[in-house]
Amino acid sequence: MAATNLGAKKRATFHELTVAEVRPLTDTSVEVTFEVPDDLAGEFNYLAGQYLALRTTIDGEDVRRSYSICRPPADGRISVAIKQDLGGLFSNWANTELAAGDTLQVMTPQGAFTSNLRELDGRHVVGIAAGSGITPIITMAHRVLQQSETSRFDLLFTNRSSLDVMFVEELADLKDRYPRRFAIHHVLSREQRSAPIMSGRLDEERLRTILSSVIPVGMADEWVLCGPFELVQLCRDLLAEHAVDPSHVRFELFSTGEPGAAPTRARPVKVREGENTYRIDFTLDGTSVSVDSPVSANETILNAALRVRPDVPFACAGGVCGTCRARVVTGSVSMTENYALEADEIDRGYVLTCQSHPQSDTVVVDYDA
Repeated sequence: MAATNLGAKKRATFHELTVAEVRPLTDTSVEVTFEVPDDLAGEFNYLAGQYLALRTTIDGEDVRRSYSICRPPADGRISVAIKQDLGGLFSNWANTELAAGDTLQVMTPQGAFTSNLRELDGRHVVGIAAGSGITPIITMAHRVLQQSETSRFDLLFTNRSSLDVMFVEELADLKDRYPRRFAIHHVLSREQRSAPIMSGRLDEERLRTILSSVIPVGMADEWVLCGPFELVQLCRDLLAEHAVDPSHVRFELFSTGEPGAAPTRARPVKVREGENTYRIDFTLDGTSVSVDSPVSANETILNAALRVRPDVPFACAGGVCGTCRARVVTGSVSMTENYALEADEIDRGYVLTCQSHPQSDTVVVDYDA
């Protein structure tokens, strides 16, 4: 990686990139690789576990979706994996229509789902992934194994069947390259395996058994979790029972922005004369803007900001990705959901504007902070 401080928060910006390759991974997922020109190389440096937000127009609609980066850093290229979701507008389009030579708006790498371990010698990391949750975790495995000759990585990976396993060849290559330091444990919910504990749904009973016999909790220095909310929360609860320090547990939830997610456009809100309003002042790219938000609308800060600045950064709009992060300078807000900010960020006044509603007459937020 370049000497740039990749851990520092950078304001998210979109750049037009060309698709170099669309490679099938399974019957329902593809790996999309983009060409990164030399003049943007610094903008697209990233840490293992971060994601890209992709933006395009489909049937006249401005569509944004976030997908984890799935390859170790390579000059001039950056890749994400996209799994089809039932009824998913972007994911189905990407799997059936997207092709090499197409161009997309690609946001600079974002996300805090990265390892806290800066020294890897002798460290043991355990990853637990479900389905496409393998995408960020495989890049973490590469980092842990490549950067130290004494580190170890265990992967617990659950899927419906062997045909649904994404990056099966890459995982096999990792096992061949690091046979004594990389272990992979496949759990298949709809396919019989030789070990009964590895066959069936990864529920609480099965996970308890695995954490007591296959991957004993006490041997890990860090845990990285990625999958649906129910599985991630179950893992966190069981690790807490074993007194694992929460700072040693990193997690990310699935966030596709598909049916049921928040809209990716500002809702049409009009301020009527004499109506009670909140005043929202925000700074973006060094420019300050004000917008009034009707109290009765119960509007998020992001939605209000988008009505006057369409370039306000966001991706999932569901409280997961953290792209819309800003610092509250003045006033107070209530945040509905938060799966992206760390406790210390909240203590310093940062909020997810897609989930934040004004609670004082005036709120001032800074997207540049």
